[in-house]
Amino acid sequence: MQHMCRNDPEENQAPVRGWVKRHARTVFLTVGTLMLISELWKQLCLTFLLNGGRYQWPFFPFQLCSVSMYACILLYFCWGTEFGNVLLTFVKDFVLLAGMLAFCDTSGFREYAYLPLVVHSYCWHILMILIAVFAGIAAWQEGSASLSLNRWLGAAGIYLVCCGIAEILNLSLYRFGTINMFYISPKYRMQQIVFRDLIPVLGNNGTILLYICMTMAGAALIHLIWRCIYGSKNMGNAIRVPGR
Repeated sequence: MQHMCRNDPEENQAPVRGWVKRHARTVFLTVGTLMLISELWKQLCLTFLLNGGRYQWPFFPFQLCSVSMYACILLYFCWGTEFGNVLLTFVKDFVLLAGMLAFCDTSGFREYAYLPLVVHSYCWHILMILIAVFAGIAAWQEGSASLSLNRWLGAAGIYLVCCGIAEILNLSLYRFGTINMFYISPKYRMQQIVFRDLIPVLGNNGTILLYICMTMAGAALIHLIWRCIYGSKNMGNAIRVPGR
């Protein structure tokens, strides 16, 4: 009788792990493709509907929030590899951070003079948060491997590489128009809330470096929070899969 009534956490978690393992690649590819299609629509609207055929460089798709689209598509092709595992950590840590922080200052969502683009902005960032949470569940099935410092360091490496690409774009394309990818261009004053107030103290370049470091620190905190969630014995009971 004791055996029959015992609630085995591993047994409860098995259906979730199995579902995620079977469908994760498809979920990431589907979300990445939807984001890509919607981004193409956005660029067409900005260029032809709102700006007479002239490209608007401030909306070039290489902000941290845009990288989630590329990461989702890449995950489909890299799934099961070490790089894929590190990319998964990047999504569950850095993409989740970016998605949540975007709602701390929604003024950027409302800068479009076209309501469908405003709605698109809100939906994009909500989807970022949802796919990052899904990435966290997908990483959870790996157990302790997804908690390692090396995984987070790899994810931080991806972030720094993206910062480098963003800076190359900023410095090589600014002559064509305003471009400030990742908001770290030395050509413009830091505009992110809180950090912009530190410019008189640290200077613009110092503030940019602090912004990059604090982004990494925020992602590290989220990594630790995931670790606490993974360690919860009740996680298997907290998640339910449709149809199960």
